[in-house]
Amino acid sequence: MKPGLLYLSRRDVERVGLPMRSIIGALERMFKLKGRGQVEMPPKPGIHPRPDAFIHAMPAYIPAMGAAGIKWVSGYPGNQKRGLPYISGLLILNDPGTGVPLCVMDCTWITAQRTGAATAVAAKHLARPDSAAAGILACGVQGRSNLEALSCVYKLQKVAAYDIRPGLAARFAEEMGDRLGLEISAVDRPEDAVRGMDLVVTSGPILKKPRPVIEAEWLQPGVFASPVDFDSYFKPAALRRFDLLATDDKAQFGYYRKAGYFQKTPEPYADLGELAAGRRRGRTSARQRTASINLGLALEDMATAVRIYEKARSRGIGRELPL
Repeated sequence: MKPGLLYLSRRDVERVGLPMRSIIGALERMFKLKGRGQVEMPPKPGIHPRPDAFIHAMPAYIPAMGAAGIKWVSGYPGNQKRGLPYISGLLILNDPGTGVPLCVMDCTWITAQRTGAATAVAAKHLARPDSAAAGILACGVQGRSNLEALSCVYKLQKVAAYDIRPGLAARFAEEMGDRLGLEISAVDRPEDAVRGMDLVVTSGPILKKPRPVIEAEWLQPGVFASPVDFDSYFKPAALRRFDLLATDDKAQFGYYRKAGYFQKTPEPYADLGELAAGRRRGRTSARQRTASINLGLALEDMATAVRIYEKARSRGIGRELPL
């Protein structure tokens, strides 16, 4: 890698134009390496300056992809009322051979896109191959990226969008429908975005003491769910209804449980690394109800960021800074 520090603003990161399919491919490769024990990633430590807010440090190293670095990211639910993003932060890439910092980049776009891509990777192992109906609950940034990622993997024929702000669901339906060429309906009740759906994504704020609304009986046989917001939308009985409940990292899941999250959530039977590497089996029946609670891994960020860095270098995007 070229020496010297490259700075990539959010606009620069978006200009690189890394396609969602490429991010899904990068994460698939990374999870296989993770399942084989060929990566390094400690559980992310963090501070919590406000209730239900966090600032996390997320380091990771993927030798086979030449990716090493750390993401410093915050999530503040109250920011939306201030006209600020819920998620914001920076990511630093280092040269694995020397440790020298190579790049500092905005991590907002990366966080959104890799989260959607992780849902798509989980769905490949846990959802039915013929899944065609998707429900999106919470129509913000993550709702958009998750739908985009799922549309890369499945031929979606029906999409229902729900948000506590009806106007946001209607705008989501119009904009994402045009962007992805899908027929999307804005619905008034969360139940209408869950019943009869093959794929369900929830992406509201992450809460230590959630007020869930999804009932067990709403989940049809064969459904796959991706609770991006941990257990904030699903009632405990609904979580127990899943035949297979996975996560992206068991150690990190345990770390969060000790921190007060997932107090009524069953223990995951596998993580995505085990599924991708073939160490654990995914869906084995068309009627199984499955879910993957993906917590968001620094490995996902590094697998995405190193590709953005390489493309930015080759295309002359970004600003050179002195160390």
